[in-house]
Amino acid sequence: MTAAQLVALGASLFDRRLTHGRTGNLSFRDGERIVVTPTGASLGDLHADALSVIDTEGRHVSGPPPTKEAFLHAAVYRARPEAGAVVHLHSTYAVAVSCLADVDPSDVLPPLTAYYRMRVGKLPLLPFRAPGDASLGPIAEQAARDHHALLLANHGSLVAGPDLLTAADAAEELEETARIHLLLQGHRTTSAPANEPEERPGDHPCHDG
Repeated sequence: MTAAQLVALGASLFDRRLTHGRTGNLSFRDGERIVVTPTGASLGDLHADALSVIDTEGRHVSGPPPTKEAFLHAAVYRARPEAGAVVHLHSTYAVAVSCLADVDPSDVLPPLTAYYRMRVGKLPLLPFRAPGDASLGPIAEQAARDHHALLLANHGSLVAGPDLLTAADAAEELEETARIHLLLQGHRTTSAPANEPEERPGDHPCHDG
């Protein structure tokens, strides 16, 4: 993975309104370093030569100051040594679901589609903390040991994957399932059968052709 790929993904996510303003952040693992978007940056206006670098403890190593949520990225990488990238979005429907009352915090969204089962699986809801509140770090690290996708209450999604595109695919699948879930409110629904998929959540997804 390269800085140029991160910049291109940020622009794509921003242009498609999967995050807005100066919200959301992206990162990828580079050996023992983590390359992450800087604080106050719009994903639509990133520059490959102006990204931040932190270590796996979340300490700033080089470049501009990192996003105030860099500690969440570091927590996920510590919990998931196989993760190569993390995508955090404030996408509309995922945020809407994160604000719902009376949900199951151990699994917020029903598995409405086969692709959601494959790309996301179970989705725990983490308790609300103000953006940048480092007390969420240990909670996220614990949850990420068993789940590569997390939903932050009243906030947004946090998804890890082996690479940037796979993590983004899962985050987009989460967003689309959240949209479908909200469209179906008040209607009886069925879930996708729990047949064992050829891929596990977090693996590189297959694509319709």
